[in-house]
Amino acid sequence: MTDESRTNHDLEGTPARGLATATLGFAAGLTTIVFYGVAGPEFKEALGLSGAMLGLLLSSPHLTKALLRVPFGAWVDQVGGRKPFLVLLGLTLVGMGALAVLLLAYYPHRFDMRLFPVLVVCGLLAGAGGATFSVGVPKTSFWYPTDKQGYALGVYAGAGNVSPGLINYLMPVLILAWGLPGAYLTWFLLVLAASVAYAIMGVDAYYFQLIRKGIDDVDAREVARAAGQDVFPNGNSRESLKMSARNPRTWVLVFLYTVSFGGGFTALAAWFPTYFNLFHAEDIATAGLLAGIFTVYGSLIRIPGGALSDRWGGEKVTISGFAIMLVGSAILTMSTSIVLACVGMMVLATGMGVANAGIFGLVPKYVPDAVGGASGWIGGVGGAGTLIVLPLLGVFVDVMGPIGYARGFSVFVVMSAVCMLVAFRLKRTAGKAASSSLGTDAH
Repeated sequence: MTDESRTNHDLEGTPARGLATATLGFAAGLTTIVFYGVAGPEFKEALGLSGAMLGLLLSSPHLTKALLRVPFGAWVDQVGGRKPFLVLLGLTLVGMGALAVLLLAYYPHRFDMRLFPVLVVCGLLAGAGGATFSVGVPKTSFWYPTDKQGYALGVYAGAGNVSPGLINYLMPVLILAWGLPGAYLTWFLLVLAASVAYAIMGVDAYYFQLIRKGIDDVDAREVARAAGQDVFPNGNSRESLKMSARNPRTWVLVFLYTVSFGGGFTALAAWFPTYFNLFHAEDIATAGLLAGIFTVYGSLIRIPGGALSDRWGGEKVTISGFAIMLVGSAILTMSTSIVLACVGMMVLATGMGVANAGIFGLVPKYVPDAVGGASGWIGGVGGAGTLIVLPLLGVFVDVMGPIGYARGFSVFVVMSAVCMLVAFRLKRTAGKAASSSLGTDAH
């Protein structure tokens, strides 16, 4: 029935292709969350930046990422994911290309604080790539049945999130080999190649293909369902945002995501190279390698985390993730040893990856009729956490001196504890709602 329905209506793609292309587009765009991270010490020294100003520069891509995730995530419910992906990747390439040209023209002899505002603008444009996250979540959800959402989204987020870690590892090597301009030019070309590949291979779920063929909504849903699609949009972008915004659980998920990823994982992916270089006196290549390990491991752990979410429930997995985060951040807060710092980093990465897998496994469960809108709110508002956390970590250094690099992790100790309580409350509320529903059905 599935193959016949696809053939009769000339439908393209499979769930595997939909997942693979969404992951490719997301991986390419997400590299910019560490746009200035790996080279942070280089920019700090060349421009004479304070800790807070360095934090501002590091966080510049995250502002655009946060602002664009909301409308672009919701836009997927209206047009599918391909067009939003291409627009965001196009903006990213403009910012990356502009920085590469700027460095080729001015670095190092004419590179000074006068260029700081231009660097921030380049970061803002490049940060559009980070918004691909909230596009890929609903795009992937539309390809997979409800009981496979945890797995699919775990693979998408896990494999896609590896890319910043690879950049954290690759950039120091490129900087040593070809200098800062050559390194950023190479990065630009890699994202360009991935964007072209997505433009060629990217395909929307069956429902959107049918709508573009002129088939009405009811028939499109029927045909797409027969072809294997299980999750569908409800209304246009504005309706999706309104519907998801009216659901209180959307905002609970926003808060949990803010701590575990938006103000947690992405902030530390950009912060760790500077932390290891300036606090533990590791060279830039080693600092980038350690930050890369954090990012890659914390991303890949989301894949088994997604499978556990399908099996045990997203609430339990989320609570467990924040408990692990608390332990890891406590170790980092108290540690001045590179060995203990690495242990704390890996524990923290485990908790963040597991918590994220649990959170996004809950989106189709709690907001089934507006997955795109909910993903936009969660990725956008939640992603704005980086704008607070990165400058805050810099302030710890400005106020406390070098030991502030360690003590700044106390922020994550507090936030992890609060999130455990919130996630536990969500679990209890969900349990009561289920019991109430069963009681009503019994009558």
